[in-house]
Amino acid sequence: MRVFALLAALAVLGCAQPPKAPNTAARQQAALDANRKGEAYVRHGELESAARSYAEALRLSQSLEDAEGIAANAINLSIVRQRQGRFADARASLGAVQDKSNLRFSSARLAEVALRHALLDMDERRFPAAEEWLKRADAYCSQKCALTGAIHNVRAQLALQAGRVDEAAAAARAGHDASRSAGDRIELANALRLLGFVALRSENPAAARAHLEEALAIDREIGAPRKIALDLLALGRAAALGGEREAARAYYTRALAVSEADRDDAGAAEARALLSPHLSQ
Repeated sequence: MRVFALLAALAVLGCAQPPKAPNTAARQQAALDANRKGEAYVRHGELESAARSYAEALRLSQSLEDAEGIAANAINLSIVRQRQGRFADARASLGAVQDKSNLRFSSARLAEVALRHALLDMDERRFPAAEEWLKRADAYCSQKCALTGAIHNVRAQLALQAGRVDEAAAAARAGHDASRSAGDRIELANALRLLGFVALRSENPAAARAHLEEALAIDREIGAPRKIALDLLALGRAAALGGEREAARAYYTRALAVSEADRDDAGAAEARALLSPHLSQ
């Protein structure tokens, strides 16, 4: 009787169904949840937690061969790693999106990845490499796409870094027009800020202030703390260029407050460096 009972128990165990693997819908939802957590962490300045969330969302998207999810999360992870100064990691995450892949990433996503590479190279002052990546982004973007304004703006940044002020101004104006036409407020603000930088290089504080104040209004509207701080720092430089020391100090102080509240250590350090001479006199 005992043997029969044991055999019966074994038979029951043998017929038990193994745990079901999460289905596609569940994995897609988990990837979306991880992505949203990453966005929330970025808003709170918790970059390492954001990177972990985006990495998990990327992993889940890769497990499903979800090309759009892979591209979105690889780009998000790269942006976070770039903000942390971890450029090799930022490039590594972009490696998940390749034009020779059988996943058939869209031209728009390939253009965005090429643009991210250009920005990484520009941050590391690898300007010839940045120019090459920008050409690739332009080729993927074709005649006109959602990234047209951003491509013009990055071209303006590269020209400005190289001291080609006239070329930078032309590219920034093209970025301004393309962004305004597309209704892209983020890139419109970037173009206006670049036009402000061009005016500063040309020692025209009045023109710089006009562009930068417009950029600041948009950046406040869309809620972009790092851009707000950049606008305020540039407005401080414009004020200093125009001989308005008290106004310059006020702008730098505001930029410092914004950067500290956003947990942006690099931005805060830049604001302190600009503010320091104004506090000593």
